[in-house]
Amino acid sequence: MRFSMAAILILLSLSACADDRREERLRAAGPNPSLDALLKVADADIGARKFGACAGCHKASKDAPDFGGPNLYGVFGQVMGQHSARFGYTQAMVDEGDHGGRWDAPTLDAWIANPRRVVPGTNMQFAGMGDALDRADIIAYLRRQSD
Repeated sequence: MRFSMAAILILLSLSACADDRREERLRAAGPNPSLDALLKVADADIGARKFGACAGCHKASKDAPDFGGPNLYGVFGQVMGQHSARFGYTQAMVDEGDHGGRWDAPTLDAWIANPRRVVPGTNMQFAGMGDALDRADIIAYLRRQSD
């Protein structure tokens, strides 16, 4: 039996997502769940896999170097635009931190959904992630990747 490369990729992507208990977790979060409700059902291990969408530019490991973007290890709760002394943040990001912006759950959620809406002038080349549970899983992962 011969499979095309597209069929193999589809099967691999379906098997990678099959164990995330998505429907069960969404039911537990309730109808029209808030960010707090989604964070209660978020899974950091699933978030680690979903962080793959970010891994082209970001690492989230202790002592990892900055890449296309800053290393995000320990970013949870930190001041925006000041987490990495080595990374060259845009002035817009530095200004956001200077005005009290912190990487808390609501800010991370908004950022992952649409970075340019949170900080106009950012250089981050990411259109955003629309799925709220995916964002909550990534936030749970980033929270775990903090001391």
